[in-house]
Amino acid sequence: MSGLISMDDLKAQVASGQVDTVLACLVDMQGRLMGKRFHAAHFVDSAWEETHCCNYLLATDLEMGTPEGYASTSWERGYGDYVMKPDLETLRPVPWLEGTVMVLCDVLDHHTHEEVAISPRAILKRQVARLADMGLTAMTATELEFFLFEKSFDEIRKGGFRDLAPISGYNEDYHILQTTKEEHVMRPIRNHLYAAGIPVENTKGEAETGQEELNIKYAPAMDTAAFHTIAKHAVKEIAWAQGHAATFLPKWHHDKVGSSSHVHQSLWQDGANAFYDPADDLGMSELMKAYMAGLLKYAPDYTAFMAPYVNSYKRFMKGTFAPTRIIWSVDNRTAGFRLCGDGTKAVRVECRIPGSDMNPYLAMAGMLAAGIAGIEEGLALQPPTTGDVYQGESGMIPGNLAAARDALKGSKMLRAAMGDEVVDHYTRAAEVEIEEFERVVTNWEIARGFERA
Repeated sequence: MSGLISMDDLKAQVASGQVDTVLACLVDMQGRLMGKRFHAAHFVDSAWEETHCCNYLLATDLEMGTPEGYASTSWERGYGDYVMKPDLETLRPVPWLEGTVMVLCDVLDHHTHEEVAISPRAILKRQVARLADMGLTAMTATELEFFLFEKSFDEIRKGGFRDLAPISGYNEDYHILQTTKEEHVMRPIRNHLYAAGIPVENTKGEAETGQEELNIKYAPAMDTAAFHTIAKHAVKEIAWAQGHAATFLPKWHHDKVGSSSHVHQSLWQDGANAFYDPADDLGMSELMKAYMAGLLKYAPDYTAFMAPYVNSYKRFMKGTFAPTRIIWSVDNRTAGFRLCGDGTKAVRVECRIPGSDMNPYLAMAGMLAAGIAGIEEGLALQPPTTGDVYQGESGMIPGNLAAARDALKGSKMLRAAMGDEVVDHYTRAAEVEIEEFERVVTNWEIARGFERA
């Protein structure tokens, strides 16, 4: 794995003509890469210090619209600039694009040069710093699930997103024959990401037609968020290059299983898993129990970070391996929180609530804030639930985005952990999504009521 490169490496590659383009990218509210393509000679000459972007980039919806109601920027305030400050420790090749490297940028206030609080990278950094003050490091991993389709993005868009045909015709969970047919997409995804310094472990078929899963090695939380964001971007670009579309929409058809993004997490101290206690029946330390109790208690508060769109909530259905309840269990895929590696040094908790559409910076920041609260409050962990967790009626995950928005808006814990500015900003993001959905007449409504209403 060639991995990250230094600024000296980049200068040498530019001088030799090996590299001619530098992508300077910020992570937006939706977890997408936004930024500029620099001629590499200009980047190594001066742009490595900073560049600028319009501050609407952290106040848009999925359509890149400019909705009202954000305190950070508006038409009245003139949509000024942010500073994009390249984090040179994130310089890496982009092997699927010729002569190209990438760098992630911090987003700074144009006047003060302080990091912008609502930036996803800044939000996660703050929670990581809180743990560092406690002598702890958050180690995490995300699973990326997505669907591949026969046609390209452009063909599907021109067809009105109708008659979508996945790349396979049957459930391909762990299926070697069917996934062989998809290696023209999946093999370059694995290899290019690995060459870009992203520690890919494997890919596999998932539990639906055309559904894939990409797994990346455990890493510190900031690295995991970067790996996830870059990998998601790469999947779309590589699929596009092969004439296919890839979607991370959690529920693209009501008859199909949804796509998730499970998050594995543990806290480490002095190079060892602080969640592990060999004296405990399940190997769980008191620190882990308090952390998990925080995850459970405050799950409604940060659900909007794990499921940020109207469509996100269509995935939470019984019998689909997507959770419906805020419950923990031991190695049980029907629970919202699953204890993995029980009794071993690899003991950890897997949160199964996030969908494939999550912004990993925001979702993990919410989880870490909740876990820290559990530790600080000395919360006791309830006993694990056994059996089919779908059968219960208590502790339900918020059933729609409006309920999750209300929980986020009223969260005293997140306001203390992240600040009012952050909570109010992302509450408004949820409101914008709801407002946009509610003004649209759907095909379902027309077909159901056109004649019969």
